[in-house]
Amino acid sequence: MSATGQGASTQSATGQGAPTQSATGQGVPVRSSTAEREIVISRVIEAPRELVFEAFTEVRHLSRWWGPEGFTTTTRAFEFRVGGVWDFVMHGPDGTDYAEWITWTEIVAPERIALLHGESRDDPNPFESVLTFVLDGAATRIEMRTVFRTKELRDEAVEKYGAIEGGRQTLSKLATYVSSRLGVEG
Repeated sequence: MSATGQGASTQSATGQGAPTQSATGQGVPVRSSTAEREIVISRVIEAPRELVFEAFTEVRHLSRWWGPEGFTTTTRAFEFRVGGVWDFVMHGPDGTDYAEWITWTEIVAPERIALLHGESRDDPNPFESVLTFVLDGAATRIEMRTVFRTKELRDEAVEKYGAIEGGRQTLSKLATYVSSRLGVEG
């Protein structure tokens, strides 16, 4: 959804080479050889691409919106550059802390960010995410494509940790944050 309540979130279907399906049942199917191991979530945000991209580049921004509803984030280390890391803890609304570690693997401002995400630097099962920022008129379509090492790891993230809904909520919080910045700066 966009900040105005429009837009579609998507998730991939299961099955090798199966089409990616829109979570709302709308949209054009897309073929992917990693479909059974991936989650794809997208949202249109009514803001310039540069502003949406910038929300990922500094802790002062990320700490205001990162994570699902009710979660907060404490950063231990942050360096936004290829090879740099973001070492942080997500604090759940139930008091559970989740150690997180991101290594930035590609940054093409303001179009694309690729990263490796796990619980720590030595996590044996990190997942890869690619975020793309595409102009959509005066708005920005952000797509978050996450690929897990196995279908089982993907399924665990969906079933145990609510990865699809959590991703939707995170992008919703991003849209709200960016919109509030437009109100201040615009």
